[in-house]
Parts: sequence; structure tokens; C-alpha cells
Amino acid sequence: MELEKSLLSDHELRLIEDAERLKRKQADDYDSDEEDVQMDQDIVLAQDLEDSWEHKFRNMQFTPRVRDDVDQDLSSVQRCLMDFLVLVSEHAVGDQKLWLLPQREWQEGETLRQTAERALASLPVGLEATFLGNAPCGVYKYKLPKPLRTDSSIGTKVFFFKAVLSEPSASSHSALLWLKKSELQSYLKPSYMMKVEPFIIDL
Repeated sequence: MELEKSLLSDHELRLIEDAERLKRKQADDYDSDEEDVQMDQDIVLAQDLEDSWEHKFRNMQFTPRVRDDVDQDLSSVQRCLMDFLVLVSEHAVGDQKLWLLPQREWQEGETLRQTAERALASLPVGLEATFLGNAPCGVYKYKLPKPLRTDSSIGTKVFFFKAVLSEPSASSHSALLWLKKSELQSYLKPSYMMKVEPFIIDL
């Protein structure tokens, strides 16, 4: 049913029309005056187009995806185009500066996803993201540094969302790193890495 009810594309219709025209020309009773074309106009057949496309394809040179000059720059979104990259940003936690997945504190009235969207929007480069669902894909709990603890709060939870990021307006920034999954352990704390590693894609 799918085949019988399907519609031919314009190119397929043109191939059929060209075949019928050729069949008419090969007939013994062919009369060129019956053809609804100008005699001085060249006719480009659909097959000619296919041949030209095939020629262009065979001569096309692909831009290299492995570039030694860029692949070593961890702050460049243009690095390692063959790999999935994870964005990490520098955060001040107490008197330490740590590399973490982008995060912001939840504000009353927000959903968790809205907080995640705001975390990306607050980065120093323009980023647009397509979030893969409304529910978190992971959570990380940790204790706050002693100077930041209170009687009602000694720790916090970080919820993670998966998102596919578009290319930022700025190609690089020193406070952001684009890392392969195999590079994350060199920048993230072991306890943090253990929590985020299961849901990070690495194909």
C-alpha cells in the first residue's frame, strides 16, 4: 500500500517523461513538429543531470575533520569534530575553583529544566540547546565547604539534564572547556566524575 499510494518526485517524473520522449523519437512515425519545445533550445535530460551530479560528487573534496592546530585547544568548540564533546565550565566553590558541568542555583517558581536552561543562557558565549526531555538524567549530592554550611543546610543536590548544544556565537572562552569523555577525568573530581560518567554519551 505504501508503494502503490506513494507519489513520484519531480525528478522521477522527469525521468519517465524523458523515456517517453526518447521512445517517440525512435518510432517510425515520429514528427518533430509535435514536440512542444523550441527547436533551437537544448534539452537537458534528467539522466544528464544525474551524470553531472555524479561527476561533482566524485570530484568533491571534504574538509578535514582532524586538525592538529585546533584539536589541542580545549576551549575551542571546533576541536575533535569526529567526537562527541562535553561542555564544562569553571565554578567557584568556597575558596576553590572547580571544573563542573554548567549549573546554577534553583530559584523559587522555576522548574528544574528552566533552571538548566538559565544555566546555559548565563554562560559567556551564546548557546542554544535542545533538551532531551523534561526529567533529570542524573543527580549528584555533596556537602558544602564548612564555611558555607548552616544549621538547616549542610549540603546540596545538583540535577543534570541532557541537551544537544548548537555552535556558540564565540568560538572559544577561557572559562569553558569542550572535552571528550576520556578527558573528563583529568578535570573533574573523582567523586563528581563517578556520578556524571554513566549518563555522558560517548560514541
